[in-house]
Amino acid sequence: MIDAHPQPRHGTVRSALSRREFLGRAAIFGFTAAATTVLPAGVSATAAGEDGDLFLLGLEEHFATPELQRLNGIQFPQGTPRFDINNVGAGRIADMDAAGIDLQVLSALTPGAQNLPGAEGVAYARKLNSWVANEVIPAYPDRFRAFATLPLSEPEAAPDELEYAVRELGFLGCMTYGAIHGKFLDHPDFAPVLARAEALDVPIYIHPNWASPQVMDIYYNGLGNEWVSRVLSGAGYGWHQEVALQCLRMIASGVFDRFPRLQIIVGHMGEGLPFFYWRFGDDLARITTDTLQKPVQQYFHDNFWITTSAFFRDELLRLVLSVMGEDRVLFAVDYPFVSNHAGADWLRAVDLPRTVKEKIAHKNAEKLFKIGPF
Repeated sequence: MIDAHPQPRHGTVRSALSRREFLGRAAIFGFTAAATTVLPAGVSATAAGEDGDLFLLGLEEHFATPELQRLNGIQFPQGTPRFDINNVGAGRIADMDAAGIDLQVLSALTPGAQNLPGAEGVAYARKLNSWVANEVIPAYPDRFRAFATLPLSEPEAAPDELEYAVRELGFLGCMTYGAIHGKFLDHPDFAPVLARAEALDVPIYIHPNWASPQVMDIYYNGLGNEWVSRVLSGAGYGWHQEVALQCLRMIASGVFDRFPRLQIIVGHMGEGLPFFYWRFGDDLARITTDTLQKPVQQYFHDNFWITTSAFFRDELLRLVLSVMGEDRVLFAVDYPFVSNHAGADWLRAVDLPRTVKEKIAHKNAEKLFKIGPF
């Protein structure tokens, strides 16, 4: 059984914007953060009691630069995220220390370099990855690792950038962001990227991206309020479902029969996939018996990992563990859109055996990335 038992803690958490206030302010700037999830009551400062010494390795921890925001047309309302996403120095480390987060795997803010066309995208991916490797991580080598951003608009160049980032820069894999100009990773254009990730033995973390204009028109527009449509298409529902669909397309199209050692990470407690696990296991299994080498559900146990990012609810963790088991669940915060304190205190307070918490907190990541032990 999993149950949260909040214990008295030292210190207090800074008050946050209300959900209504945040979304109202975000609407002005055309942006809504990834985490609008309601967190459990009783979340406070870093756990100081039992499991307060748990080593926490966060896997979906975003950064940006002014240039990255400018190139992708991203603006934030003042004070949102609550922590400066461009700060990858002492300020971020201090926030990690206050919450008890030991290590962050940095990833570029959605959509990284993948929306930038042609040579511009190729050059910018190299520039951003090199900056992280040569300036950000060396300043705090025990606190930061990174996922590469790839120039997926040029899929012929993307595998080489991945190999450079892994072999030369020491990155742990890459993060991709939803559909790439209307194509998911199961499209033949991206087979070389998948093949290179498999050959390098590094995972691909699939993060959501904003819906295309065509998808907006079909599914989300026409509600009488532009920003209701925007939020519904994004963190309010849509982009989680798009990642889930991408994963199911990869399975149904035979990607993992062609690349059986390829590993995929998905955040936000599995983007809804655990909820539908038995449904697609029944329905897709019947029609893929002759086209796939394994039962549909088996690919989740062989090729997928799920992180906790932004969805700090005991009942959701219980569901994920019932589907994936304790060996393929990974800790993540979704920082800075979600408080480090919220994620750290929640995991420390969850009613699970210490051995299982350690797996989620860092040991499963050590196995996947071949790092540590911590």
